Amino acid sequence: MFIRSGEWVIISSIKNKFKRYAKSLRLRLFIILLLVGVIPINLLKYGILNNYEKQAVSQRADTIRSQCLMISVQLCDSDYMHGTESELIESELKQLGSIYNGRVVIVNDHFRIIRDTYGIDEDKVIVAQEVLECFLGTDSDNYNRTDEFLEVTVPVRDDVTREMQGVMIISVPTTDIREGRDALSSTVLTLQTVLTLAVLAVAFYAARLLVKPFGKVTASLEEMKGSFLEEDISIPDYTETELLSEAYNRMLERMKVQEDSRQEFVSNVSHELKTPLTSMKVLADSLVDQGKQGEVPNELYKEFMTDIAEEIDRENKIITDLLSLVKMDKRSSDVNIKETNINDLIELILKRLRPIAAKNNIDLVLESFKPILAEVDETKLTLALSNLVENGIKYNKENGWVHVSLNVDNNFFYVKVEDSGIGIPEEAQEHIFERFYRADKSHSREIGGTGLGLAITRSAVLMHHGAIRVYSQEGDGTTFTVRIPLRYVP
Repeated sequence: MFIRSGEWVIISSIKNKFKRYAKSLRLRLFIILLLVGVIPINLLKYGILNNYEKQAVSQRADTIRSQCLMISVQLCDSDYMHGTESELIESELKQLGSIYNGRVVIVNDHFRIIRDTYGIDEDKVIVAQEVLECFLGTDSDNYNRTDEFLEVTVPVRDDVTREMQGVMIISVPTTDIREGRDALSSTVLTLQTVLTLAVLAVAFYAARLLVKPFGKVTASLEEMKGSFLEEDISIPDYTETELLSEAYNRMLERMKVQEDSRQEFVSNVSHELKTPLTSMKVLADSLVDQGKQGEVPNELYKEFMTDIAEEIDRENKIITDLLSLVKMDKRSSDVNIKETNINDLIELILKRLRPIAAKNNIDLVLESFKPILAEVDETKLTLALSNLVENGIKYNKENGWVHVSLNVDNNFFYVKVEDSGIGIPEEAQEHIFERFYRADKSHSREIGGTGLGLAITRSAVLMHHGAIRVYSQEGDGTTFTVRIPLRYVP
C-alpha cells in the first residue's frame, strides 16, 4: 500500500499539529486542572464507600453486642455456664442465630465450648486471641471483608460479683453489607461520571481562558509583519504577560534604535563614499572641458591630478576604516589572542607616529612605570591605540604635546593619552564613539578624518572586555584612558 504525496503532506501536517499541541501550555494546564478536579472526586468516592461500610459494620456489631449482653445476663442467672439446661436460653440462642443467619458459640471459664448452634465444635477447647482478650476484659470485633463475615466476642460476667464466667462468640455473614456497598457504589459512580464530565468541561474552558493572554502576545508580535509596531504592546492580564510585554517593549525600543542607527550608518557611508567620488568627477570633468577648449596647462593638469590623488587616498582610507570596523564587529572567536609585551607595542606605535608629530611640531612623550605582559590581540589593540595617539597629534595646537603613559595593577593595565589640543565640546563627548560622528566637521575634513577612528578604538577595547573613558574641555586638551584586563577571558 503506497501513500501518495498529497496524503503524506496531510499526515505530516496532522503530526506536526499534534506535536505542537502536545508541547503546549494549554494542554498542560488542562491536564493539571483535570487532575485537580478528578482526584478529589475519586477520593470522595472512596471515602463515601469506606465510610458506609465502616458504619454498617459498626452498627451491626453494636446491635449484636447489645443482644448478646442481654442473653449473657440470663446465662449467669440460670447457671447455664455450669451445665444447667434452659429451654428459654436455647430458644433465644437459636433465635439470635437465625436472625443474623449466623453461628453462636458459648465458651466457659475453662475455655471449653459448651454450646455451638451449628453443633460442630461442642465440648472442644478453644484458645484464640479474641477469647483471651475478652477474658481480660476487652471486647473485640473482627470483620473479614474478603470472606464476608463479622465475628463479635462478648464477655459473660456475673451481674453481681462481676466475675468472668465465659465468653459468647457470634459469627454472622455480611453479604448484605457488601450488596449495600455495591448499590451505593453504582449510585456514586453515576455522580462521579457527571462530576468528571463537568470537571472536564471546566478544565478545558479554564485552560483556554488562562492561555488567552499569551495568544494576545503572539497576535501582537504577528502584527509586526516584518516592521515595527507603531505602539508598545500592553497585556496586563497576568504579572507574567505584563513582564513579557515590558521586556518586548524594551527590546522593540532597542531594535528601533538599532534600525535608526543602521539607516544613519548606511546614509553616512553613502555620503562619505560619494563625496570623494563627486570631487574626482568634478575635477575630471574640468580637465575634459579644458581639453576641449585647447591644451591643458601642465600646472593646472598637475594640480587637478594631485587633487584627484588626494581624493583617492581619502576614499581608500574610508574603505580601510570601514573594513577595520567590520572586523571589530565580528565575534570574539575571530580574536587572535597571545601574550604581548605592551611596553614594546606602545613604543612601536609611537615610533611610527613620530614623523607625523615632528611634521606638525608636536612633542610626543612616553611614560612607562612597569614592564607589562598581557593577553591581547596585538593587531586590533595597535589599531585602537594608534587612533588615539594620531588623533592627539592631528587635533592639537601649534607646538603642542601628546603625553602617553602606561601603568598596571594586579588585574588590568592602563593606557592614558593626553594632549594639549583643541578639546571636545561637552555636548559632543557622549557621541564621539559613534560611527562617522565629528565634533568639528570642518577641521576633520581638513586633516582627512573619516569619523570612524574612535568607533574602531571603542570596538577593539570592548572586544578585549576593557573600558575607555574621555575627559576633555573645549580649548584645553583631551585625555583618553583605556583599561584592559591582563588575562583575556572569552
